[in-house]
Amino acid sequence: MITSVLVANRGEIARRVFRTCRDLGLSTVAVHSDADADAPFVREADRAVRLAGNSPADTYLRGDLVIAAAQRAGADAIHPGYGFLSENAGFARQVIDAGLTWIGPNPDTIDQMGSKIRAKELMVAAGVPILSVDPTSANLSAIFEKFGPLLVKASAGGGGRGMRVVTDPADLAAEMTAASAEARSTFGDETVFVEPYLPGARHVEVQVMADSHGTVWVVGDRDCSIQRRHQKVVEEAPAPNLADATRTALHDAARAAAIAVGYLGAGTVEFLVDDDRFFFLEMNTRLQVEHPVTEEVFGVDLVAAQIAVAEGEELGAEPTGPRGHAVEVRLYAEDPADDWAPQTGTLRTFDVPLTAGIRVDSAVETGSTVGIHYDAMVAKIIAHGSDRRDAIRRLSAALRRSRIHGLTVNRDLLLAILADDDFVAERLSTALLDQRLAEWTAPAVDDRALRKAALAAALAEAETASTQARVLRRIPPAFRNVPSQPRVRTYEPQIAVEYSGVGGRLVQSQVERLATVSTSPNLVVLDDDGVIERFDVTVGHASDSPGSGAAVDVDGPDGSFSFVPVPDFVDPADVVAEGSLLAPMPAAVVDVAVTEGQTVSKGDVIVVLEAMKMQHTITAPTDGVVAQLDVTSGAQVESGAVLAVIDSAIIEWEEDQS
Repeated sequence: MITSVLVANRGEIARRVFRTCRDLGLSTVAVHSDADADAPFVREADRAVRLAGNSPADTYLRGDLVIAAAQRAGADAIHPGYGFLSENAGFARQVIDAGLTWIGPNPDTIDQMGSKIRAKELMVAAGVPILSVDPTSANLSAIFEKFGPLLVKASAGGGGRGMRVVTDPADLAAEMTAASAEARSTFGDETVFVEPYLPGARHVEVQVMADSHGTVWVVGDRDCSIQRRHQKVVEEAPAPNLADATRTALHDAARAAAIAVGYLGAGTVEFLVDDDRFFFLEMNTRLQVEHPVTEEVFGVDLVAAQIAVAEGEELGAEPTGPRGHAVEVRLYAEDPADDWAPQTGTLRTFDVPLTAGIRVDSAVETGSTVGIHYDAMVAKIIAHGSDRRDAIRRLSAALRRSRIHGLTVNRDLLLAILADDDFVAERLSTALLDQRLAEWTAPAVDDRALRKAALAAALAEAETASTQARVLRRIPPAFRNVPSQPRVRTYEPQIAVEYSGVGGRLVQSQVERLATVSTSPNLVVLDDDGVIERFDVTVGHASDSPGSGAAVDVDGPDGSFSFVPVPDFVDPADVVAEGSLLAPMPAAVVDVAVTEGQTVSKGDVIVVLEAMKMQHTITAPTDGVVAQLDVTSGAQVESGAVLAVIDSAIIEWEEDQS
């Protein structure tokens, strides 16, 4: 019997596994990098072992250190979660050789499914349909004419790395070379293969669970078609709008795949579905990120089943269902409207209302810091309803009512997806996000809603200042005895609100038909043409903007807003030179492409940064000369740091002289 489980992972999945371990009466052990020392998953574990350093290569990918930590902390089993070492057959063997229980499939199975080429060969033998193209064919034009665009993929890849879409036969050889180089750099295996690219197809996967006694469960299916760069954003179970015959065939194919490789534990068989046709993509030999939607509709705990299988127990009867529908969204610290720029910093507030049918699996809580070293997902929000419409409605409401401040997240994008006509009508494909991106990232808040929230911020600030100054309480906050001069408060990005004291009550002068009902440092109630609206306000958070006042967070009927006051007087130390290029987030400098004094053109690469496992290119905003260069390759920079200064005046002067 297992008594203590070490989770060789971090964040949301570590907390998820710990939750089941506590329910089962098992002790828990966390391993953590220096950056994660104060993370919620570390505090929730019974014991924690530090892995010195911050990069995954020095910490969570060091299997020897993870095993040593398990032995030191008295754990007798290791759960790998997903990502990192979860599909590393060598690590699984090391765990078993160390006398620990591996909560996962057999290492040989991981090896077989880890190579997408070998996996396809096994699926052909098992009678599972696959997509395949011979890139060495002498008549590439005929292949393109038959299939259309092709997709080059890394055999050992995942997450969109080592993947290229090819639309011209003449480009295939070069793209295979590029994909091979990326695969070698990322996965240590340069092998690539080619298959038809079906952008209008759906991504549907089937959950399997198998024990060592010959039992194989098929625990329903999920649709994961809403993707960005082959990374899933929205998942749901069961997969909607599937013909009964297609669904049955998918389940049969997944069961055949699991039997063919002697599968053990939880796994997922992924397919591309094109109308009534489907093709094997790959088999993930681990728990999937999106497993909660399956748990919700089938009423099972997949982590508990993993542990039971690892202990040698029989699974018993296959779960019946599904019951109702579940939809999951991935909440990322990123800005989709700004080229998906990752966001780092402190979450001043993180509060998702746990109303009926809502589940939150999160890596963070209020006060958590999101850093540059790991991916940008901070939480998964899952809704379970009586049907798909009910689940979407519950999930949308939970997102709207969530209080999330301190970092930009992709909440508006998720709300736009859930409200999209095609999504609601079950017209799904892996191309839908790209097709709708401009529409889904368009500003969703009208000017009136923004100004009402800004007014609430200003009024709460005035109340806070009045309370702190301990003035006579008979005088209304922000009262002026010259009513012709309203008070003005300006917030970034240049939102100015005016208000004044009239007859002992505060009224707003810019938005028609709006008056205040009551104000306090934490609650402002407004009357919008007879409709009463409440705004919860938090004043005094430290701001991430140098030289600015404390941030003001507002939560009201139109959503959440954060305002940073523009200071009346600017500290000269906070003024940056014109033409300065600033770091958009804390990051590592990967490459500096210019030298001081170099002439550059608009769009030329100046600096390449890396944060949250993604690279970000900083380019010249105009023609000019690199007048100042403040960074070197390998350096760490903070958000707002000056990277370089591009002086366009020199170019303009030279043009005038000529």
